[in-house]
Amino acid sequence: MLRILCLMLCLPLCAAAADDYRHRVEQVLVHTPLIDGHNDLPWEIRERFKSDLAAIDLAADTHHLPVEAGQAALMTDIPRLRAGHVGAQFWSVWIPVETQGFQAVQVTLEQMDLVKRMSARYPADFAMAYSAADIRRIHDGRKIASLIGIEGGHQINGSLAVLRQMYDAGARYMTLTHTTNTPWADSATDTPVHHGLTPFGVEVVQEMNRLGMLVDLSHVSPETMQAALAASQAPVIFSHSSARALDDHPRNVPDDILRALAANGGVVMVNFAPAYVSAARNHWQADRAAEQTRFNSPPFAGLYIGQPDRAKAALAQWDAQHPQPVTLLAQVADHIEHIRQVAGIDHVGLGSDFDGIPDAPVGLEGVDRYPALLEELMRRGWNDADIAKLAGENLLRAMATAEQVSLKLRVRTSH
Repeated sequence: MLRILCLMLCLPLCAAAADDYRHRVEQVLVHTPLIDGHNDLPWEIRERFKSDLAAIDLAADTHHLPVEAGQAALMTDIPRLRAGHVGAQFWSVWIPVETQGFQAVQVTLEQMDLVKRMSARYPADFAMAYSAADIRRIHDGRKIASLIGIEGGHQINGSLAVLRQMYDAGARYMTLTHTTNTPWADSATDTPVHHGLTPFGVEVVQEMNRLGMLVDLSHVSPETMQAALAASQAPVIFSHSSARALDDHPRNVPDDILRALAANGGVVMVNFAPAYVSAARNHWQADRAAEQTRFNSPPFAGLYIGQPDRAKAALAQWDAQHPQPVTLLAQVADHIEHIRQVAGIDHVGLGSDFDGIPDAPVGLEGVDRYPALLEELMRRGWNDADIAKLAGENLLRAMATAEQVSLKLRVRTSH
C-alpha cells in the first residue's frame, strides 16, 4: 500500500519535471538552431522517386508511404522536421563509391541540384544556407536552413578544380572518403594503403581550408584523422560518427583523436546508427553476416550453395534463435556524454544519419525525436547553455572559424 501511495505522489512530480524539460528544450531551440550534420534523404528521393519531387509530398507525413522489400520507412519530412524543432540540416549528396571518374562528378552535381530544388519547392519551410550567418538568419525567420555536404572524396575525381566548383555550387563540407580508400586518403573500412593522407590529400585539406569548406573526418581511418588534424588550419568535423570507446566500430572516433579534436576546435556530430551506438548490435550484425556466408557464399562455398530456399530457411532459424539487440535513445546520450567528457562540451553535436540507416534507436525513430534526446540529457543534469552548444552553437562556432581562416588564407594567396 505504501509503495502504491509513493507512486501516486511521484507521478505528478515526474510529469511536472518532464513538462519542465520539454519547455526548456523548446526555449533553447528558439534561440539556437538545432543543426543535424547528416541526412541522406536526397539519395532516397533519387532511388525511390527517380529524383522527381512531384512524386513525393514532403509537406505531408512520409512515414506511412509504401516501401519495397528491404527498404525502411522514410525518417524525414517537413511536419516531422518542424516537430523536431530542426533549425538547419546538412543534406548529404552521397553517391556510391562504385561511381567514379567524370560520372561521379555528374551524379554529385545532380544530387546538389536536388537539394536546391527541394528548397525551392518548399520556400515557406526551407532556405539554402552557405555560411554560419545564413543559418542564424534563416532560423530567425523560422525556416529550416538547408546546407550541402559531399560524402566522399571520390566525388571530386582527384581534381582541386572540381573541388572549387563544388564549393561554388554550394558544398560546405566534404567527407574525405566513404567506405573505400581514395587515391589520396585511407577509409576506416578499407585496408590501409596510404597510412593517412598522401601529399595530394594534404593539398585537398589545405584547399578546403582556403575555400572555407569544412573538412569532414567521418568514414576515414584513424591515421587519416591524425594527418588531417595536422594539416588543417581550421576546425574539422565528424558529420556523423560516435565514440569508439563505447562501441569499437571502425566508423567511430578513438579517444586520442577526441583529445586532439579539442585542440583543433572541431566537433563530433554523434551518429544514431544502431551498429555505431550499440556494441551488442555491432557484434550481432557481424555474427549474422558470418552466418549468411556460411549458409550461402557463391560460387564455391556455403553449406547450402545452390539451394537458396534451404539457405533462407537456415538464416530465418538463426534469426529466431538470435533476436536483434534493441538499441535505445539513452545509448546515444551515452556517446554524447563520453565525447563531452573526453573532448569537452564545445566539441560535440548531432549527426543522425537519418534515411541513410536501416533503422534507428528506440525513441529516435525520425527527425521529430531530437527534443526527446535533449530532454534525456537534461534529466542527466545538462544545463540550458550546454544543450545549446550541443544542438548547434558548437557547429556554428566551428563553421564561423573556418570562414575566418578562409578569409585570411585568401588574402595571403591573392598577393
